[in-house]
Amino acid sequence: MSTTTRTRVKGGIGESVTRPDGVPKVQGDFAYASDLQAEGMLWGATRRSPHPFARITAIDIAPALAIAGVFAVLTHDDVPGRPTVGQIKPDRPVLAGGEVRYWGQPIAITAAEDAETARRAAAAIVIEYELLEPLTDLVKAQEQGEVFRHVRSLRGEPDSHGEIVVEGYYEMGTQDQAALGTEAGIAFPDGEGGVDLFAPSQWIHEDHGQIVASLGLRDEQVRVHPAGVGGAFGSREDLSLQVHLCLLALYTGRPVRMVYDRQESFAGHVHRHAARMWYRHEADSQGNLIRVEAKLLLDGGAYTETSPAVIANAVYFSIGPYRCPNVVIDGYAVRTNNPPSGAMRGFGAVQTCFAYEAQMDRLAAEIGIDPLELRLRNALGPGDQLPTSGQVITEPLPTVEVINVLRALPAPDLDVIDDPLHLPGGTGLTTTREGVVRGVGYAVGLKNLAFAEAFDDYAEARVVLTPQGVEVHTAAIEVGQGMVTVLQQIARSVLGTEHVVVLFDDTSRIGSAGSTSASRQTQMAGGAVFAAASAVRRAALQRVGGDDMDAQGVRRGGSLVATVEDLCAAGPVEETVRFRHPDTEEPDENGQGNLHVDFSVAAHRAVVDVDPELGLVRVVSIDAAQEVGTVLNPQSVVGQIEGGTMQGLGLAIMEELIFDKGIVRNANFTDYLLPTFLDAPPIASIVIEEPGNWGPFGAKGFSELPAISSGPAVMAAIRAATNQPLTRMPVRPEDIALSDS
Repeated sequence: MSTTTRTRVKGGIGESVTRPDGVPKVQGDFAYASDLQAEGMLWGATRRSPHPFARITAIDIAPALAIAGVFAVLTHDDVPGRPTVGQIKPDRPVLAGGEVRYWGQPIAITAAEDAETARRAAAAIVIEYELLEPLTDLVKAQEQGEVFRHVRSLRGEPDSHGEIVVEGYYEMGTQDQAALGTEAGIAFPDGEGGVDLFAPSQWIHEDHGQIVASLGLRDEQVRVHPAGVGGAFGSREDLSLQVHLCLLALYTGRPVRMVYDRQESFAGHVHRHAARMWYRHEADSQGNLIRVEAKLLLDGGAYTETSPAVIANAVYFSIGPYRCPNVVIDGYAVRTNNPPSGAMRGFGAVQTCFAYEAQMDRLAAEIGIDPLELRLRNALGPGDQLPTSGQVITEPLPTVEVINVLRALPAPDLDVIDDPLHLPGGTGLTTTREGVVRGVGYAVGLKNLAFAEAFDDYAEARVVLTPQGVEVHTAAIEVGQGMVTVLQQIARSVLGTEHVVVLFDDTSRIGSAGSTSASRQTQMAGGAVFAAASAVRRAALQRVGGDDMDAQGVRRGGSLVATVEDLCAAGPVEETVRFRHPDTEEPDENGQGNLHVDFSVAAHRAVVDVDPELGLVRVVSIDAAQEVGTVLNPQSVVGQIEGGTMQGLGLAIMEELIFDKGIVRNANFTDYLLPTFLDAPPIASIVIEEPGNWGPFGAKGFSELPAISSGPAVMAAIRAATNQPLTRMPVRPEDIALSDS
C-alpha cells in the first residue's frame, strides 16, 4: 500500500489544504455537541457524590419530584439493563447504588423543563451516607492487592550487572485533558422504544455497545451519531453522560440535553494516571546499557477504564528508544478512591519517559560523557529488539536521526534578556535578570502506533463515486486533529479528483473505524479509505477498459473514454473495505512477543530560564525533531507537533489536579493552570520523513509523540539550570526554591 503511485491533483497529499471545518470553527458557526438543541427538549442534570468513599444508606427523590417542571428523577434502580459500563471491564456503575468510590461519582439524574430547574431538582435529592476511609496511596493499594493489572517484562540474564549504576525514585502528578469543550449531548427517543444519541466520543461503536447493554435494548434500537467535539486527548474514550441522556429521553419520551459546566467536566471524565516509579540503570564504562530494573505504579482511580492498556504501554516503553539486553520491569495499575484515570495523549509512555530520561542524564553525568552521546550509543533502530518485549523492529525507526537533528542545531543563546515580560514571573516584577539562570535539556521519546497485544484492530470505510464527486463514509471521529482533511486528501490522490466530501456516519450506517486514539487513525481509517478508493478506481477502470482516471472520468492512452456521468449511469461506483494492520501477539508470562505493529520516535531540546530563589520557570524555546513517515499535510503535522509540545510543557511546569484525600480541590480553570499564548515559546518543528510499510502512501501516526518527550526535556533543562535532581513532574516552585541539594 505505502508505495502506490499517487495521482497529482489539487488538494492531494503533500499539500497544506484548507480544512473544511476550519472556517466555520473560526467564525463560530460550527455545531459542537454543546450547541445542539431541539424543539420541546428537556434539560438533564446529575447529582454527584461529595465524598470519595462512602456507603449510601438512603436516597429520597420525593423532594426533587415535588418541584414544578421536573419530569424525571432516576437512580440505579431505573437502569433497565447492565448496571455498569467500561471499555475493558464494565465495573463502573451507570449510577451508584450501594456505595460511592470517588468524588464526583454520579448517583442520580434529573430531567426538567429548563437547566436551572434540573439542577435544583438534582440538589434537592436527599442522600444519606456512611463515610468510609478512602484509599488514596498507590503503594498501599499495591500492597493490599488492589491491582487492575500487573504487567511484567523479564528478558535476558537477571544476574547480569553493569559497573556504572544510577538509581532513583520519580513521581508524576495527575494531568487533565482540559478540553475546552465540556461534555455535552442530546438524545432523541424515536417513539418505538429506541433512541438516537449525539454526544462527543472518540469511538462511537464502542459507546454503542456499552449503551445498548445498559439500556437492555437491541443493537438496532440505538443509533450513536458523531457530534462536534471540542477537544478530546483521551477524555472522550470512556462514557460520561451518554447512558444518562438515553435513559432520560426514553423515560420522558422527549429529547433531553445535558451540558456540563467546567467543574462537572473535571468530575465527569478520566484523567492522566499519576505515577510513582523506581528505576535502576546499569551500564558499562562506555555507557552501553547492560541492565534496567524498574517498578512502576500507576493510579487507576476507582474503576478499571483503560488502565490495563495504559500500564502495558508504561511497561513496554519503560526504557525508551534504547537497546538493553537485560530487563526486569514490574508495572501495576492500582485501584484507589481517587477519580478514575484513563487514556491521555501518549498514555503510559509519558510517565516513563520522564523517569528513564532523567536516569539517562544521571548516567551520562556519572560516566562523564555528553548526554546526547550516551543516547546515540544506545539508540534503537530497525533490526534491533525492543528491550522490554524482544520484538524485532522491522519498521523505520530513525532514533539516531532525530537525536542528530537536535545536536546539529545552532547552540542556544545562553544570555538572559532584560524584557520583564520574558523573565520568570513576568511583569509581576518578582524576578531580576541578575537572579536568573538558563538551562538546556534534551529528551527522546518512543511509543507504539495503533492497538497492540493481538487486539483485532480494524477500520471500515466506504468510498462512493457519484456524478457530483466522491463521498468518503467513515465512523472515525474528528476531534480537531484534522483527520477530515487527510481522508479527503487520500481519496483525491487515489481517484484524481478534488471533489471529495467526508461524511461521518452513525453506527447504523457503517462499521466501526476504531478509536481516535493511539496515533492510529491516519494509518487505520486512512488505510481503509485508501483501500476503498483504490477498489473504486479499479472498478471504474474495468467498466470501460481504461488505464487512468481524473475528475473528468476514465482515460485510455490519455484520451477520455467515459465521463464520470457515463460511469455512474447505472449507479454509483461504490466499495466498502475493512482494513486491518499486520497481526500482533499476546505477551507471554514474561511480557515477550511481537506485541506492537509499529513505532514512532521524537526528540526535544528545551531552553529555560529559572529564578532559583523563587522557584519560577519560563520556557524560552523548544526544538522538536519528529519522525512522521510520509507527510500527508505539512501544516497539520506542524500543528500537531506544536500542540503536543505545549501539553508536555504544561505538564512539566504547571498542570496538576490536586487531590485532598480523594477530593479534587482545583476543578476549575482558575486553579488548574494551563499554558496560554504568553507561556508559549518559539517551537521549531523539524520533520523527518521515512515512509512506513503499511500506512497510506507511507504515512505513520505521530500525534502522541510530541507530548511524550517535550515535558521531560523541559525538566532536564530545569535540572541543568539549578543543578538539582527534581524527580517530580510537574515541578513546583517549592521543589526548586526549598531544595536542600
